[in-house]
Amino acid sequence: MTASGDAVDRIVVDPGDRLPAVLEVIDAARQRLDLSVFRCDEDQVLDALERAVRRGVRVRALMTGRAKGSKKQLKQLRKLLEAIGVDVRRYADVVVRYHAKYVVADDGPAIVASLNFTRKCFESTCDFMLVSGDPALASALRCVFDGDWNGGTFRPAAETDRLIVGPERARAGFVALIGEAARTIRLVDPKISDPAMLLLLKKREADGIRVDIRGRSGLGPLVAHGKLLMIDDQAAAIGSISLSTLALEFRRELAVVVRDRASLDILDRFWTSLPSADPAVAADGIPMELS
Repeated sequence: MTASGDAVDRIVVDPGDRLPAVLEVIDAARQRLDLSVFRCDEDQVLDALERAVRRGVRVRALMTGRAKGSKKQLKQLRKLLEAIGVDVRRYADVVVRYHAKYVVADDGPAIVASLNFTRKCFESTCDFMLVSGDPALASALRCVFDGDWNGGTFRPAAETDRLIVGPERARAGFVALIGEAARTIRLVDPKISDPAMLLLLKKREADGIRVDIRGRSGLGPLVAHGKLLMIDDQAAAIGSISLSTLALEFRRELAVVVRDRASLDILDRFWTSLPSADPAVAADGIPMELS
């Protein structure tokens, strides 16, 4: 919180800061804790969830029914969560992955992230996390969670326009952000592949916008995983949404838009810390393997 009591956002990029931030939000819950789970093998997260249950918090976890190479692990994780008192449900669509990454404690704080609760994501991946005290964002996330928990149709919350919910709003939300660019578009996305989005980026480049994309390389020692879109120095979106057709059109995904100066400065410092772009880039600025 600021000195005036206003809710503030905190961007977490460094791997060493991610686990403490997640534990901090879980430990803040006093009545309700809702979280989406795609993968989890970090004992400290499980211990924190158990502590929450023991102090009387109702903990609900929505799990994906599908994760590549993890069918057995998902079953084991569900049993473990249930054993420590977590109320667990599987996302209603048995075909589509539930890929959103977020946590809401009471009416806040909340987390929207690109990372899983795994040792790999807490140690070595390129990932991004927003920790926010914004009550409107927490309310919007609860709207999404409650709809998915009850197997109903998603109805957009009126409280905030910060949240991009996929598949319902994903394509339109990212098209609108990309359309805002006046000078630069910077992307971290190891799975960017949607033809329409690639054409839009080429068009924006033809308009004179500098487009810089880091896919599976160009991230220094970090392993490609997270997604980040930066528009000039005015806006950024972080979360689980990749500019791939599956992510934009079919999966439950989430991203959050940040526009505050402190968050944007952190993301800009992260970007400038990256090594120079890979020389194997097409003349139009779009990486060859993505065009």
